[in-house]
Amino acid sequence: MIQRVQTIYLILASLISGGLVFLVNFWTLEETNVMGLLESLASERILIKSIGISFIVSALLSLYTIFNFKDRKKQFVFGRINILINFYLLGVLLSQSLNLSGEMNISEKGIGIYLPIIVIILLVMANKAIKKDEDLVKSVDRLR
Repeated sequence: MIQRVQTIYLILASLISGGLVFLVNFWTLEETNVMGLLESLASERILIKSIGISFIVSALLSLYTIFNFKDRKKQFVFGRINILINFYLLGVLLSQSLNLSGEMNISEKGIGIYLPIIVIILLVMANKAIKKDEDLVKSVDRLR
């Protein structure tokens, strides 16, 4: 059934992964060295593309999980896969924020780095609700 509490959690996770990501900053760099700027821009573009693709995959997987409500076991598995994707995102974003220099170059870390934590919490709560529904169905089947 689509009108369950896990649907709300999954919609919020999808909105954060798919929409809020484009509204907040992850980090900003200001470099004066032209060669260093070109090298960092090339590596940053690849990193930004991989981060963007991972966030889009996470959002689409959350939406797919919502509409896969007839198979709760599959919903649970997709929720765990989505959690793993967000742990990957969290690791990449935190490692990038730790590699930003703060001495000679001006760098600023944004709040967007912590969005995967919010998504992980929402996905864990959704998986908890899915597990609760599955246990309820199993207990009713035992009585028949």
